Amino acid sequence: MSICYTNPGTGGKRPRNDKGNKVTVVLGAQWGDEGKGKVVDLLATESDIICRCQGGNNAGHTVVVDGKEYDFHLLPSGIINSKAVSVIGNGVVIHLPGLLEEAEKNEKKGLKDWEKRLIISDRAHIVFDFHQAVDGLQEVQRQAQEGKNIGTTKKGIGPTYSSKASRTGLRICDLLDDFKEFSTRFKNLAQQYQAMFPTLVVDVEGQLKKLKECAERIRPMVRDGVYFMYDAINGPLKKILVEGANAALLDIDFGTYPFVTSSNCTVGGVCTGLGIPPLNIGDVYGVVKAYTTRVGIGAFPTEQLNEVGELLQTRGHEVGVTTGRKRRCGWLDLVILRYANMINGFTAFALTKLDILDVMDEIKVGVSYKLKGKKIPYFPANMDVLQKVEVEYEKLPGWKSDTSACRKWEDLPVKAQNYIRFVENHVGVPIKWVGVGKARESMIQMF
Repeated sequence: MSICYTNPGTGGKRPRNDKGNKVTVVLGAQWGDEGKGKVVDLLATESDIICRCQGGNNAGHTVVVDGKEYDFHLLPSGIINSKAVSVIGNGVVIHLPGLLEEAEKNEKKGLKDWEKRLIISDRAHIVFDFHQAVDGLQEVQRQAQEGKNIGTTKKGIGPTYSSKASRTGLRICDLLDDFKEFSTRFKNLAQQYQAMFPTLVVDVEGQLKKLKECAERIRPMVRDGVYFMYDAINGPLKKILVEGANAALLDIDFGTYPFVTSSNCTVGGVCTGLGIPPLNIGDVYGVVKAYTTRVGIGAFPTEQLNEVGELLQTRGHEVGVTTGRKRRCGWLDLVILRYANMINGFTAFALTKLDILDVMDEIKVGVSYKLKGKKIPYFPANMDVLQKVEVEYEKLPGWKSDTSACRKWEDLPVKAQNYIRFVENHVGVPIKWVGVGKARESMIQMF
């Protein structure tokens, strides 16, 4: 391969290599549960490769195809597409029994040959059963010490990322190599946790036996993820899609800390969680619900603890896919969307569940925050400060008609169109899709 350098005397720069396939990214722009699965499903029908880059089975995506409802937690929801390859990247933490159980459940609903089109990065960290037990014990401990917990899904995600950061974690490549060495390290890690949590019981031999069985089942699916992604990007023309789990306000760095997840669910997590250069990131789509929801505890400025919140909760069936918990509900908050856009640089939004607002006489939208009577141009990092902000609302008239049968922009009531334009203008991001129902065909494409 010959590289031509410009003459250093001319002050010229070596041109950047702008070749290769671009990766399309779908990310949550609020606190999760925005309907990312639906947008991914829409794009996945045309994609060749669909990837997960962070999180674990704390994510929950529901996809409806031909009247069948599939639930995905660890598998990329693009696994439904029989013509595409699905990738679980190095940034994902994997509970192997959970992965296999999820695949079997979806097989019963009609998912076929998934193991032939799933690729697992050998650098991904493993979630053990004791990580899940520790997750629960830590929540109990927080409740006892601080009178409040984080409200984790108890899927072992936080403890696994902690093991990864403290360099005691075990990866898929370790499981598939020398099992004797793996067993020793597994026992050491279990002992470390038992020293911290004396009530923790670990069936070491039982878990190792189960892990050995899992290892043989996944062995054919495991690849070097970096090489796989490099080839996919630099080979023949391919459509590559990345589905983010969780959302901007749950990001470990940018979310409402400490009530966040343990990974980067903003755009940077795509590069580190798959091993791809920023140069190869193409369109970044943010998924936004037409109102706001949040699971668990933590500040929520536009929350409506009244009949509005209840109406959104019941009409929107706002119950967590992973936890079964009722979601807290409130008006759309544009401060959050502007903040998420600062971090992610969205190409466009998908606005989902517009139909839930069909019955409202009046719709409020949070447009700015005030602190001690003064408007603030930023999203507060400190949770106590965020609890104290006063939200400034704009009121918009409701459209009071059923939008669930709308399939084109022209079909939408004028007041619903005005609501959509209002969001676009205030955030400065165009809305590419509007969702008015559960099925694939309920997504109106605008451009």
